[in-house]
Amino acid sequence: MSDLLSTVFDAYGGRSRWEEANRISARQFFGGALWGMKGHPGALNDVDVTVDLRHEHVTQKPFFDPDHQVSFTADHVAVEDSAGNVIEELADPRASFEGHDLMTPWDRLQLAYFSGSAMWTYLAEPLSLTYPGVRTEEIDPWTEDGEKFRRLHIVFPDTIATLSTEQTVYVDAQGLIRRRDYSVEIAGNTPAAHYISGHQEVSGLIVPTTRMIYSRDENGRKIPEPLVVSVQLENVTVS
Repeated sequence: MSDLLSTVFDAYGGRSRWEEANRISARQFFGGALWGMKGHPGALNDVDVTVDLRHEHVTQKPFFDPDHQVSFTADHVAVEDSAGNVIEELADPRASFEGHDLMTPWDRLQLAYFSGSAMWTYLAEPLSLTYPGVRTEEIDPWTEDGEKFRRLHIVFPDTIATLSTEQTVYVDAQGLIRRRDYSVEIAGNTPAAHYISGHQEVSGLIVPTTRMIYSRDENGRKIPEPLVVSVQLENVTVS
């Protein structure tokens, strides 16, 4: 494990505490322009989300119908009823995004896949960075608004479904991740600058509760308009 990743773990409650935890749950609120662009304004806003820390699995409910929920894994996404019966499902969901760009509409299962992969990436970190096949390396620092950040470059294996195979996180002097850069592969490799705040201590873990995601220019600077996605978490619990 790299020195910078060790620093992050120390700031987030320690690796041993993360390895003891099983899942993180919260009330999830989504905003931003993306959902309307994809044909689902207001989708997955004000719903319950649970992220498994032991393997890549996310549930979100309700999903359009009060009795339905999303079940997401790396290679499968399904809509289920409260009894666990599958209403609709999509195997190999990533392949369904071939040829998409930022403006291509999504169907409901594609929406569920995007949201599931995003929320697992966000909430399973930093433990996910120790998963088999994940590679991390500290790269050159970055200064933004007068603050200097150390940066950790991450390469995810094919076995993990995430927004981008390669991502970079920006770490402040306290060891907190405050920004991540990636290119959304399922939306034509759209470059994103993702800002992270509202870090809260919950049962010994530090969990960020606010995320603001923008497009990114060729110099690595955020494009302030429009706000593409916002994520707000409330009532966070760790089990």
